[in-house]
Amino acid sequence: MAENSTVRVAVDAMGGDYAPDEIVKGAVLATRKNDVKIILVGSKNILENELSRYKLSNNSSINVAEASEVIKEDEPPTLAIRRKPDCSAAVAAKMVKSGEADAMVSAGPSGAVAVCAIQFMGMLDGICRPAIIGSLGTFAPNTVVVDFGANVDCKPHQFLTFAIAGSVFAKKFLDIADPKIALLSTGSEESKGNEAVREAYFLLRNSGLNFVGNVEGNDILSGKANVIVCDGFVGNVLLKFYESIGIHARDWTEQKLKKYPPSGMLARILFNRLFPVTKMSSETEQGGGGILWGIDGVVRVAHGASRAPHIANAIESAKKAVKTESVESLKSELAKFNQGGKL
Repeated sequence: MAENSTVRVAVDAMGGDYAPDEIVKGAVLATRKNDVKIILVGSKNILENELSRYKLSNNSSINVAEASEVIKEDEPPTLAIRRKPDCSAAVAAKMVKSGEADAMVSAGPSGAVAVCAIQFMGMLDGICRPAIIGSLGTFAPNTVVVDFGANVDCKPHQFLTFAIAGSVFAKKFLDIADPKIALLSTGSEESKGNEAVREAYFLLRNSGLNFVGNVEGNDILSGKANVIVCDGFVGNVLLKFYESIGIHARDWTEQKLKKYPPSGMLARILFNRLFPVTKMSSETEQGGGGILWGIDGVVRVAHGASRAPHIANAIESAKKAVKTESVESLKSELAKFNQGGKL
């Protein structure tokens, strides 16, 4: 797709802790750029009422599509989709499949969003489960992790598909021509890790990818690898810990300096300027982070606690995924591995 083309994004306006008001506000923020059109999916009455709070022109880049149901956080994803086939996430996924939208964004329950995407959009040939890839932002801007939480128990061949997807991500979103791939383990030796990790090591070593071996936790931010592969259980714990570092570091510093009020105030100012702790979470999601890789279409999963700026970022990364033709690139890479009998 041409860089200046308009991208149509279906946004699940009913998904998320602060839906629909923050979702709608985020959509409005996103349309400040002229290369995106938003379709808000949800209850028309509610969404039109929310939109009335903003001074939008008659030719606004935001439209509304009706969805009569919503998936709640505590509902089992597969069962919920069967019971609520017209939920907002499902309608958004169907719009991408039908060609009415180029991408979808949702801050709803990630499991339900993934089920909707798989059921209505399908998977790419060679991938059995989608994965979430994200940048580590502030401290390691040229490093991404896959999987960030879509898969808990993984088979060895899934680690290989994660690496392939991560390689495409690094090329498209980080402009790294030959990304270094590593496997997160308990030691650098090939014998380290559980059985799945040890078997995945040999698959990656023989894959033809730029595999640099295992990395341990203390190497995650070192730049030794551009793509770090792990299962979603480990990846999600890692992400949540990483997101918490900034605020805890700031609070710890202030506590140590509380006897010296001017120094404590200076520490807060320096942290917020030089080390933007309040932006750690959103920085990990910019530039393509949170895309559900392996789906036959662009699906952006936003954090459930997303506020308007985060939703605007999510729309921006979905838009970039469309413009860089990331799905087509992954299809092409997977086809090479399939032809070589490596998948």
